Formats: sequence, structure tokens, C-alpha cells
Amino acid sequence: MRISARADYAVRAALQLAASQGDGPVKAEAIAAAQDIPHKFLEGILNDMRRGGLVLSQRGGNGGYRLAKPAESITIADVIRVVDGPLVSVRGVRPPDLSYTGPAQSLLPLWIALRANVREILDGVTLADVAASDLPSGVSALADPPGAWTNP
Repeated sequence: MRISARADYAVRAALQLAASQGDGPVKAEAIAAAQDIPHKFLEGILNDMRRGGLVLSQRGGNGGYRLAKPAESITIADVIRVVDGPLVSVRGVRPPDLSYTGPAQSLLPLWIALRANVREILDGVTLADVAASDLPSGVSALADPPGAWTNP
């Protein structure tokens, strides 16, 4: 599974907004600078997030972006889905829409299991969790073994 630059930038921008909740709208330029994200690329991402109901935008001198709902109610999966679509697909097709024959038949349940695990992790972690460096214990446990950091 690959996390696209678009998804990475979107999650980082959302986390910047989560950390700024209560401070008023944050300008795209400030998010871009704080997270080292190309400003033009970020504008498109923020527009997708606005259309997806994750952020609100406000025009004017005191304008900018803010989360549309509390960071505790927005998961990492929500952000990725808004900017990239389904969390797991094979050749752009959702696993339930695939079929295999012969020795490849077992691939379908494998892809479904992969999707279920990705969903479990990304739907179970909110922006608030990451912003507070308080990942759920199950997620932290998966990152604990040294091999999790070094094996390809």
C-alpha cells in the first residue's frame, strides 16, 4: 500500500488545523509553511477537503481554513478518502468487485483482509489522537517492533 503525497499532505494539513482549533481560521500559506507543503498543491487539497465536508473556509483578511467538526470526530481514513478515494483498491477496483480463478482465487480474501486491517487502523485513529501524540495502544503496538521501522 502506498500513501500518496496528496494524502500525506492532506493529513498533515488537517493535523495543523487540529492543533489550531480554537485559534480561528488558518491561512493556507501558514499551513504550507508550517508543514513544508507546496502552496499551490495545498490549495487544491484544501478545496477537496472543503467539498468533502472536512474543512470550512472563510474569505477576507481574517479568513482561512478550519476543521468543519472537532478533531476527535475526524479519522485519518476520512481525510485520505476525501482526497484519494478508497483506502485499498487493486488496479483502481475495490476488492469486492474483483474475481480470480485457479491458483489466484485466494487473492480476493487476501485483498479483503488487507482492506479490513487498513480500515481498522485508519478508521480507529482521529486527528486529535495524532495531534496529541496519543495513538491507540493497538496501533502503537504495531509500530513497536524494530522490524516495523526497517523491513521493506
